[in-house]
Amino acid sequence: MRAKRAVLTAIASNFTVTVIKFIAGLAGGSASMINEAVHSLMDTLNQGFLFLGLRESEKPADQLYAFGHGQKKYLWNLWSAIGLFSIGAGLGLAHAWHSWEGLGNSHLAETVSLFGVEMPALWLNLGVLAVAFGLEGYSFLVAMTEFLRRMRSEGESSPLAYLADGDDPTLIAIVLEDSAAMLGLVLAALGIILTSITGHAEYDIVFSALIALMLGGIAFYLGFVNMRFLADIRDAEAEAVFREVVKKHPEVERYHDLRSIIIDEAHTVLIAEIELREEAIVADLYDRIQTRCREILDQAGKARARSEPMQHYASARSSVEVVIARTEEIIDEIESAVRGQLPRVSHITLEVEGVVAHDSA
Repeated sequence: MRAKRAVLTAIASNFTVTVIKFIAGLAGGSASMINEAVHSLMDTLNQGFLFLGLRESEKPADQLYAFGHGQKKYLWNLWSAIGLFSIGAGLGLAHAWHSWEGLGNSHLAETVSLFGVEMPALWLNLGVLAVAFGLEGYSFLVAMTEFLRRMRSEGESSPLAYLADGDDPTLIAIVLEDSAAMLGLVLAALGIILTSITGHAEYDIVFSALIALMLGGIAFYLGFVNMRFLADIRDAEAEAVFREVVKKHPEVERYHDLRSIIIDEAHTVLIAEIELREEAIVADLYDRIQTRCREILDQAGKARARSEPMQHYASARSSVEVVIARTEEIIDEIESAVRGQLPRVSHITLEVEGVVAHDSA
């Protein structure tokens, strides 16, 4: 699964970036760098949640989960969003506030000693951010490539529209978190550079707070997206396709009680009741009933076939068999037509309510 590859790439790059950011932040005392380290740490943990969700969602249906484990992915994604908001944004803002209160008692180091090597703190911070930008950029490229491929395969041309309406919250989460990581690096660099030029640590703290607020906004949106799918959202596109198919079918008079549930981005359950059109379905049945009746009588033998009870039995049974068979064929035709347009409609349950005349209300 390509989404899983994007998640694993993000985990590897974010873990590496987390380590080097913490080293630089603790050595140089930059609030922006510390917040960026917290940001990368939360991204690593959150993408671990996303990976667990993907792995759980791939389990097949069983007695407890009749339609599979697809919705577990949304639950793990929701935990990821909660963690990003409460820890990533909350801890980041708390650190920024703590740094603001301690402005008069602390200052950014001008030089740092790292593994016995003295260097300007600015060089260390910018060097770390440059390395992080390269790693995060590769992770973003992998995620964005899959995002654009999925977008085009579903006939969408606007990345922003697909980001808002896309049906794979895991992929959306990876793209947003990687985008936030890239923007966070730019904000951290601005804070560090402005502080170095002006000597005012307020710039570093303000930009660190902006990073935390950005994480909070993304977490809120991801939580909303996953809650939407966990709430058994209806598949409007699948229902529209069903209406179109039924409208064109010559033997279906009308439908009602149409409902759908999105299990995950690859599985939708659709349920409806239909009524068959009397003149259309009856026209083809007479010859089929007569043919089946003769087959039953032939199987009974010449002696039994002449008896009146046997003839009544053959007539009744052939009528029932042919009507049931044709009803099943109509249901299969509708299901095939719907799945032909939307393969994600994995389960379709149709109930035939009866046969009505075309001009009936």
